[in-house]
Amino acid sequence: MEHSQLLHENAQIEALAGWGRMGGGPCAVYRPERPWHLPPLLRDAPDGSLIPRGLGRSYGDAAVNDGAGVVDMTRLHAMHAFDPETGILECESGVSLAEIIHIFLPRGFFLPVTPGTKFVTVGGAIANDVHGKNHHHDGTFGQHVESLELLTPMGNTLHCSPTENSAVFWATVGGIGLTGIILRARIRLQPVASAYIQVEYYKARNLEAALDSVTTMEGKYQYVMAWVDCLARGGNLGRSVVMGGVHAPVDFLPADKRAKPFHIPPKHTKAIPIDCPQFMLNPLSIKAFNFLFNAKHRNESGVCVDYDSYYYPLDGIHNWNRMYGKAGFAQYQATIPKSEGAGLIKLLERLSVTGRASFLAVLKGMGAANPGLLSHPFEGYTLTLDIPNRTGLIPFLHELDRIVLDHGGKLYLAKDVAATAETIAAMYPQLGQFQEILGTLDPEQRFNSTMARRLGIVAS
Repeated sequence: MEHSQLLHENAQIEALAGWGRMGGGPCAVYRPERPWHLPPLLRDAPDGSLIPRGLGRSYGDAAVNDGAGVVDMTRLHAMHAFDPETGILECESGVSLAEIIHIFLPRGFFLPVTPGTKFVTVGGAIANDVHGKNHHHDGTFGQHVESLELLTPMGNTLHCSPTENSAVFWATVGGIGLTGIILRARIRLQPVASAYIQVEYYKARNLEAALDSVTTMEGKYQYVMAWVDCLARGGNLGRSVVMGGVHAPVDFLPADKRAKPFHIPPKHTKAIPIDCPQFMLNPLSIKAFNFLFNAKHRNESGVCVDYDSYYYPLDGIHNWNRMYGKAGFAQYQATIPKSEGAGLIKLLERLSVTGRASFLAVLKGMGAANPGLLSHPFEGYTLTLDIPNRTGLIPFLHELDRIVLDHGGKLYLAKDVAATAETIAAMYPQLGQFQEILGTLDPEQRFNSTMARRLGIVAS
């Protein structure tokens, strides 16, 4: 039996959604186990269109293809080569960031850029051009990709880099999977001296103080972010705990950790086994959480924190998205130019006044944009919010979109679940150029997704 027949017969019809559990639908899911399974799948798949998918941590519908095909890449996770002199790792796109950390941190290397979860594949990190707490210092994940091998929708394999097939490379970096399937990539890891972060905390009374502190810390630290109490009002609007960090040298560590600087004691992992009732998430419970978080921290520097607690606090809670119940939530992230701080104030005011509170409200400074046509970051401030899915959520998100547009900002596609085609066209002026490249790579429109159709990136 040919590989293509085997794959098609083994496709599973599954209800897929993003991590926010919104914008889902039934998809025919393929799980290829070898790279050579992919070309016949592209050629013969009967499901109308395909989209690659990693570990499903995009919050919206970027890796969902309602009524059509999805290629689960997680079984293609081989690591092929590593050069300790340059820190360059060559691996298949289904390798997770967690796997990279597990293998290479004990050898003194860490990810160049990481989002707030390590349960992301390399392919997903490139396709969404993820960023972290260090964008002001190190840019996005895509800026640390030396090259990649792309299986195009027409079945050709292209070697792409910033200097070879560069237009396709920068369409793929941030291109939400629409240019084809990333087979493998060469990425630069960064050398580190330990598994710990040297952290400074500062409690900012309001948004103005928080922005000042973020700017100051960006001059001192590789990693900077602020947790924002989005229920605070009046003179306390934007009250925050700002955190700056840098990879800790061995001589900074407590004496009992210096002999094994890459060892972290095992942690007890928690889990949320069921969907929580919606009434548990209300302004009172979130206000209590915000109070406790604020009270836990004080102004201090030189705090030693292990990398897992610093970068990935929610990874220690399996299925934490169940906190928001079956209806799910929208993670809303927008970046606004630094000159348009009034836009941040308006966003926080709308959240506070409407009572659509968020456990997670993160503020970060962003550095310069890269050449990625659909890459999100540009120089400004980015605000990330988790908003429970309750009556009126979509119109409310559209209201926030209008504030962002009015202040020259844009949404992050990896997290969007509600924007309109008109909104995204206004926010991404290079969208037309991206669509021209897609027209060349995929004239038969073999690659598609629920998000791509919703946003008019491809024809419905």
